[in-house]
Amino acid sequence: MKKILIFSFALISFQSLWAQFTRKDSLQGGLRPERTCYDVLRYDLNIKINPDDKSITGYNDITFKVVDNTAKIQLDLFKNMQIDSIICNTKKVRYKREFNAVFLDFVEKLTAGAEQKIRFYYSGKPIIAKRAPWDGGFVFATDIQKKPWVGVACQGTGASLWFPCKDSQSDEPDFGATMKIAAPTGLTAVSNGKLLGSEDLSNGYTRWDWEVKNPINSYDINVTIADFVHFHDNYKGLDLDYYVLRDNEERAKKQFEGVKPMLDCFQSKFGTYPFAEDGYKLVETPYLGMEHQSAIAYGNMYLKGYLGHDRSETGIGMNFDYIIVHESGHEWFGNSITAKDIADMWLHESFTTYSEAVYVECQYGYNEGQIYVNGLKKTVNNDGPILGKYGVNHEGSGDMYSKGALMLNTIRHLLNDDDKWWKILLKYAETYRHQIIDGSTAIAFFNTETGMDLTKVFNQYLRYGTIPRLEYRINKNRLEYQWIAMVEDFDMPVDIKIKGEKIRIQPTTSWKTSKYKVTNLSEVEVLTNDFFINVN
Repeated sequence: MKKILIFSFALISFQSLWAQFTRKDSLQGGLRPERTCYDVLRYDLNIKINPDDKSITGYNDITFKVVDNTAKIQLDLFKNMQIDSIICNTKKVRYKREFNAVFLDFVEKLTAGAEQKIRFYYSGKPIIAKRAPWDGGFVFATDIQKKPWVGVACQGTGASLWFPCKDSQSDEPDFGATMKIAAPTGLTAVSNGKLLGSEDLSNGYTRWDWEVKNPINSYDINVTIADFVHFHDNYKGLDLDYYVLRDNEERAKKQFEGVKPMLDCFQSKFGTYPFAEDGYKLVETPYLGMEHQSAIAYGNMYLKGYLGHDRSETGIGMNFDYIIVHESGHEWFGNSITAKDIADMWLHESFTTYSEAVYVECQYGYNEGQIYVNGLKKTVNNDGPILGKYGVNHEGSGDMYSKGALMLNTIRHLLNDDDKWWKILLKYAETYRHQIIDGSTAIAFFNTETGMDLTKVFNQYLRYGTIPRLEYRINKNRLEYQWIAMVEDFDMPVDIKIKGEKIRIQPTTSWKTSKYKVTNLSEVEVLTNDFFINVN
């Protein structure tokens, strides 16, 4: 009866959640034929940003390859932004707006295999973020000298809040992008990749030209404008560039030395830095941070930990700058390996949060790494599924961070072979380098490489708001145990100690009587630091 009640509640919740979604959501998050019929090859953005009136004017050249014959494609631009015109082959293209989607109607059908290029002129005042980076939008701030300091963060909300694009993680420009951004003279406009040069436009503006050679998520394309000072380093052949507020140069030079041990660790565990051609860059922003590819947003105020606090509450998190480590981890998980749908954002956040513990282990050893990751248990809410709903631009629970990292730590200990574990993580990062995947692809990979069927384990942690509970008891001096879990026939092995001796048991969702003689429950210890579970 209990299971039936749980299922009924879950079904009601599921139906209620789906009732919240609208056509606007499916237009933004779905893969309609108007989106799948073409593949973006390149973006060439050319815009002017005016901090005084908080406006953008310019255009985006969008080069794409036609995948299926079509006369209609979908691009995206938030409805508060003005479409000035869309040009293809010197002719205006007819279009229709529906919410934030823009449907282009071509007079002549586009044929599969052909390359096309359109120029999308637009202007307007983009939405202002209320609490970036947790909500999407621009931040128009000033530095201590009262000079403009402009940034944008748009993950989840969508890059189309500030430039026209195919706003879906399912497609990245295969051949990169250029970002030509004009800002008031005296300020520097910083974007992704490497600086091609700058030009005084003689109208009170200077244009800064940047280029990314690698594929890039649309939400990763970014701009930050300020009175920056720039300093450069080269570490083992990788260009490191830093853009910080003028008054913070000396603090930044000291704090950013933490980049080097981070790179050493992550490259040893996850493979070479994925965007060497574009360099590695930290850019000081008027918000906390974001993983903008090759131009990481940094706003941690040159403090250790997370704005001077330790998320793990173990003290270990105060040994490093959280934003440098976490956002850099996204270069491998999120920027190099990208989730096709934001419903699978655990592919970004679970692995990246786990990379924090990997960094701690690199620096201080296994025990410290385990203390750190287990400290994250305090930040798990178990408030809903980590998986979002597909096709409607919906992320799951914020537990994708800490709970997802603890899930990976659990799988590491299920495998019980650290040499193999590190080889699997490295192979995962290298196998899907610069690729867009879904969650099922990742699960299949770990099933194959571990030689274990982990599907039920992934399902329990990703699809439900609760973690499995191990129940055990003594019956006639024998240890008995079972799992209480949402996944049917859940049977994850788990390690315990009986009188100090480590033993692996194989509970199921029914009571099992073991061969182990126990007279008192104090003789049994469940290794909950190795396995993220509840115990009763």
